[in-house]
Amino acid sequence: MTTPYPELRVVDAHHHLWELSVRDQDWISGPELASLRRDFTLADLEPEARAAGVVATVLVQTITVPEETPEFLSLAARSDLVAGVVGWTDLTAADVADTLASLRGGPGGDHLVGIRHQVQGEPDPRWLTRPDVLRGLAAVAEAGLVYDLVVKPHQLEAATEAAALLPGLTFVLDHLGKPPIGSGELAPWTRRIRRLASLPNTVCKLSGMVTEADWDSWTPDDLAPYADTVLDAFGPERLMYGSDWPVCRLAATYAEVLGAAHAVTARLDPAERHEVFAGTATRTYGLTVIGSPGTPKEAPCA
Repeated sequence: MTTPYPELRVVDAHHHLWELSVRDQDWISGPELASLRRDFTLADLEPEARAAGVVATVLVQTITVPEETPEFLSLAARSDLVAGVVGWTDLTAADVADTLASLRGGPGGDHLVGIRHQVQGEPDPRWLTRPDVLRGLAAVAEAGLVYDLVVKPHQLEAATEAAALLPGLTFVLDHLGKPPIGSGELAPWTRRIRRLASLPNTVCKLSGMVTEADWDSWTPDDLAPYADTVLDAFGPERLMYGSDWPVCRLAATYAEVLGAAHAVTARLDPAERHEVFAGTATRTYGLTVIGSPGTPKEAPCA
């Protein structure tokens, strides 16, 4: 792949990994997801990421089991590409603060940068505003971590309420809040996005767009109105790029996703582009990013 900005050091702020022999991904079901029912390892990702000028990544949880996060932290500790891990823990548990402390103190614990829960699957649209969840989110803030929001458009209002109630916690919205790109609808998603973005402790990921569009026929023009909305609402300094690999492979290759992100941010100047493709993620997650496009990072001293 020839990147249109070869000088740009890219941080991929959102990708996944899994090995089905280690743990089943029970969310992968049905013929439309059949191509994801295989292992996707760091060895699979690295050549694609390096070729795209990616110097660091953030590995994000996929399933709600406690064993996954320590495994990811251990992997990150051995990797010269994965700079941060967004893991999972039960936010409603009485001992959530102790669990976070244990994760931070365990192998690779310095790579834990955030926590995420599959809120998109919760039947209660106001799950994020439950007292027990808010207590858990407060513990995430106290631990010095951020919280990744994976929600659908109808859950954005509760996300906004939670962010308003916890100004000391940074909320990172994954995948633009999953707007209906395939149907071309903008409202009421746009109105809800602007309300969330009005809070200074919110950030958004420019990720997951191709799988919300028509998988077989999407173009950057289909994505542009949604990218423009979050660019205008959050600004480049609160917007970060993520590939959502390997889920993105349902609709696009790793290189195509990055190319689309470049296309929908073409109006940005070099400083703004740096924010979207590296600066915001590095600052928000507190990442240590070493290296240059196409070359491995130097391993930090132990």
